[in-house]
Amino acid sequence: MPVAVTGSIATDHLMTFPGRFTEQFVEGQMENVSLSFLVDDLVQHRGGAGANMAYGLGLLGLAPVLVGAVGNDFADYDAWLTRHGVDTRSVHWSELKHTARFVCTTDQANNQIASFYSGAMAEAARIELAPVEARVGALDLVVVGPNDPTAMVRHTEECRERGYAFVADPSQQLAWADGSMIMDLVSGADTLFTNEYEAALLMQKTGWTADEVLARVGTWVTTRAADGVLVQRAGEEPIEVIAVPETKPVEPTGGGDALRAGFIAGRMWGLTLERATQLGSAVATAAVEVVGTQEYDLPKESFLERFGEAFGAEAAAEVAPHLP
Repeated sequence: MPVAVTGSIATDHLMTFPGRFTEQFVEGQMENVSLSFLVDDLVQHRGGAGANMAYGLGLLGLAPVLVGAVGNDFADYDAWLTRHGVDTRSVHWSELKHTARFVCTTDQANNQIASFYSGAMAEAARIELAPVEARVGALDLVVVGPNDPTAMVRHTEECRERGYAFVADPSQQLAWADGSMIMDLVSGADTLFTNEYEAALLMQKTGWTADEVLARVGTWVTTRAADGVLVQRAGEEPIEVIAVPETKPVEPTGGGDALRAGFIAGRMWGLTLERATQLGSAVATAAVEVVGTQEYDLPKESFLERFGEAFGAEAAAEVAPHLP
C-alpha cells in the first residue's frame, strides 16, 4: 500500500523564550514592531512537514515514499529517515541550494513566532509523481503537504489527472495563498487537514461555508490543540476525539504532523474514522512531549497501554495487530 508524502524537508532551529510574547506588544504600535527576544535554549533538529509525516508513518510500519527537494547537506538526514523506515529514493537533490531551514521561537504560553527559508524546496516543482509510481507501484494515497506553492499545485493536479486519492494539507501556505489557489488545492481531496485558525482562514479566502467545504472533500479533520480533534463528513454527525493527556512538558512543534501520520496510518489499516483519529491523537501526544519533531518513538507495549487508558481496552485491541 504505497503512500507518497510530498512536502517540505527542512532543518529546524527551535528556541524557547521564558516569557510571553504578548507582554512585549505595545498597544497602538503594532504597525511599527521592532522586537528582539532573549531566548534561553536553542536546539537543532530534523524537520519539515513532509519529512515529519513520513517519519511518523515509518515508525508505524507503512514504509512511506518521501517526495521533496533537498540540498547537498542532506546525507545525514537521509540516513536517519532511511533507518526509520522511510523510502527517500524519490527525493530530489539540488546542486545549488541548501536544504530548507525553519527557525521557531516558542514562549511560555506555547505561542510561536517562526520564519522559513525555502532553499532547495523551490525545486520541488520539478518533481513528477508518475516516476514514483513507476518505481514503487500504484499509489494508494498521496499526501500533498505544505511545500513550494508551485509544487503543491502541480502535485494536486497530477493526482486528479492520474486518479490518485490525495490528502490536502495546505497548512502554513494558507496564509499567503489566494482563494483561487486554495480552491484548487482542496477540491476533490479524500481528506483535508486544518487547525482551527486555518479552517477559518480557508473559509474567509474562498468564501465557502463549512458545508460548501464538506461538499468538496471526503473528510475534514480539524485539530484543536488541547480540545482534541473534530472530524466532519457531509451528511454525517461530527466525530470529536479528545487530545491524549500529556505527562511531560510540551513542545508543540510537529504535533500536527504526527497526528496526520497516525490518522493516515489508521485509515490505511482499515480502521474507522474515529479509531484512526484516536491513533493520530496518541501519536501527536508522543511527539509533543519531546523537543524536536522526529525525536519521539512509539514502543508498542507502552504506547498501547497509554492508548487504552485514553480510549479503552477495545480500542487498544483493534490497533494492536497493526503496530510494528
